[in-house]
Amino acid sequence: MCGRYELHAQPAAIALAFGLRDMPAVAPRYNIAPMTDVPVVRVNADGERELVMLRWGLVPRAAKDPAIGSKIINARGETVAERASFRMPYRRHRCLLPASGFYEWLTLARDHQVRKQPLHIGMKDGALFGLAGLYERWLGADGEVLDTCTILTTPANALLRSLHDRMPVIIPPEDYARWLDPHNAEVGDLIAAFPTERMTCHPVSMRVNATRNDGPDLIEPVAAELETEEPEPATHVPEQESLF
Repeated sequence: MCGRYELHAQPAAIALAFGLRDMPAVAPRYNIAPMTDVPVVRVNADGERELVMLRWGLVPRAAKDPAIGSKIINARGETVAERASFRMPYRRHRCLLPASGFYEWLTLARDHQVRKQPLHIGMKDGALFGLAGLYERWLGADGEVLDTCTILTTPANALLRSLHDRMPVIIPPEDYARWLDPHNAEVGDLIAAFPTERMTCHPVSMRVNATRNDGPDLIEPVAAELETEEPEPATHVPEQESLF
């Protein structure tokens, strides 16, 4: 699952990494949560890559109620080609969500108490990476237009398996063009766990638990066994339903 991530790279670095013609107007965000607008890279009608802001939580085109988006922050990569909600976006509306890192939670027992220790996960070399996503446009009966997206997941690699049984699909930079190309249907091999040896993780502050908190201190390493700060009340992040 991917329920929280961060992007703190400079606009010029994002443009360079994702092949954008213009520098995006993107500010650092260290605690990006579902149901907020997030930066998404896609190919536009002119065949050029663009960065747009879409709401994280996909609303299928046939949905009666847009509130369903809160339940579709992730989509299982194994079934996106089959599920009615995802077949069209998978064929025509693939995208990338630029990220500097994402978060998962490790269950720790200490002093007869159990708590969740947040961990920051990213690339060993600190590079930006692209989370595989799908986007869709929903039209309400009253003419409301809503553009939304979801992040694909896959069984976790060895680094993350003790934290969660799933992880976000990360597309290698050399495959960005193939993933984004709406005319190329042969992308199923890209829905796979990213190589463990290229990734790293470290414990971070409990302040990550509350989505109201933001700032570079959230990604700084802490000593989990010595963490003494009072845990922040966790912000609820909807679990991916088995339907998807």
